Amino acid sequence: MKDLKTLFMSGKEVLPLVEGGKGVSITTGQTAGAWANAGGIGTFSGVNADSYDENGTIIPQIYKGKTREDKHKELVIHSIRGGVEQARIAHEVSNGNGRINMNILWEMGGAEEILHGILSQAKEFIHGITCGAGMPYKLAEIAAEYKKHYYPIISSARAFRALWKRSYHKVSDLLGGVVYEDPWLAGGHNGLSNSEDPNVPENPMPRIVALRQMMKQFGLDHVPIIMAGGVWFLREWSDFLDNEEVGPIAFQYGTRPLLTKESPISDEWKRKLLKLKKGDVYLNRFSPTGFYSSAVENDFLKDLIQRTEQQVDFSNEANEMFPTPYIYNQRGRKIFIRSEDLSKIESWVAKGQTQLIKTPDETAIFVTPEKAQLILKDQQDCMGCLSACKFSNWSQGEDGTTGKKPDPRSFCIQKTLQKISHSSDIDNQLMFAGHNAFKFKADPFYENGFIPTVKQLVERIMTGD
Repeated sequence: MKDLKTLFMSGKEVLPLVEGGKGVSITTGQTAGAWANAGGIGTFSGVNADSYDENGTIIPQIYKGKTREDKHKELVIHSIRGGVEQARIAHEVSNGNGRINMNILWEMGGAEEILHGILSQAKEFIHGITCGAGMPYKLAEIAAEYKKHYYPIISSARAFRALWKRSYHKVSDLLGGVVYEDPWLAGGHNGLSNSEDPNVPENPMPRIVALRQMMKQFGLDHVPIIMAGGVWFLREWSDFLDNEEVGPIAFQYGTRPLLTKESPISDEWKRKLLKLKKGDVYLNRFSPTGFYSSAVENDFLKDLIQRTEQQVDFSNEANEMFPTPYIYNQRGRKIFIRSEDLSKIESWVAKGQTQLIKTPDETAIFVTPEKAQLILKDQQDCMGCLSACKFSNWSQGEDGTTGKKPDPRSFCIQKTLQKISHSSDIDNQLMFAGHNAFKFKADPFYENGFIPTVKQLVERIMTGD
């Protein structure tokens, strides 16, 4: 493999290795600090980060407000307090080595307020801001206010062009790098556009070259591109090194750092990673954000798949297409369905899926009464963790609602990510991972269940493996 050269990023020479940010307490001050101490760029998540009491015990994020707006305000307070604490920890653990970035999701609820809150209190510990999950037009403006480098996450040259033209050209000197996140292979939320086929992955090289060509037009030849999503063995990316068409490039690791001693995920989650097979991680579109996302198949994902499969179109009035009446509750409420769908519904009801819930798309799903109650409770408990949520219909706009019906085919992402990050329940919660997670099983580095420290992982990556 070609030698891996250091890059000047966020004001310092560092290894071109970046820890990918994972929200809700997964990338922490401990993981980010350890990664930076190893010479790269560590990233802690500013998305509902943990804070601790005087004994070092995690403070549960309990919401006492009676309204969604009240709970949303509490969420912002929790996030700022946790983000400041994780920034301080990262700084201490790094020992002044590498760089520390904070990751934020632009479509999270209160993103701007949380950014300002954390940066105003902990700016001396943070060198850069990484931001994706949407189009963060105001990222450059906020970075400039605190004199921090910024790293937008995009999935196409077209997306970067829009950001540059609208606002980034005004703050070009603080653009620390552009994170190209492969929309087919990255873990978590993915930036697939409507014109891209989720079942037909594209080679990242032409997309990276197109991005670099555009950046050159804007005078950004020197700004690194950070390749994210699908990165495992560096030797597989040797064509990207010392390549004039690619230019300066760094590599981001999101999934591999999950399996380190510093990683806060449960032992059950770590053992699960070591057993994954190819195909166990796949794209789905259940997220309340509306984005595609990549997650591990488990009972949680299977339940969401079942909800969409146990679904029929309906009309509130009889017509030629929907002639068959169906009474769905004790009050005798009625919808009209296709004649051929009646046998499907009867089979679902026979299995206990007796509760009908309408969706925003003039369809109805069938679930157990217990599941229906849980869905309703989760929707009522919404604390506005997203700028707009299709599951609960929350929006942080003036009306407090998206104007659409809540969608029972989705889920409360705040609830499930908090649970999987703070418990051993890996079967009934959302488990994000990149598509290459199956490589843990075959990689000899992890033989006999070996779990490295972050330092050992970085040293291993540097060998090409």
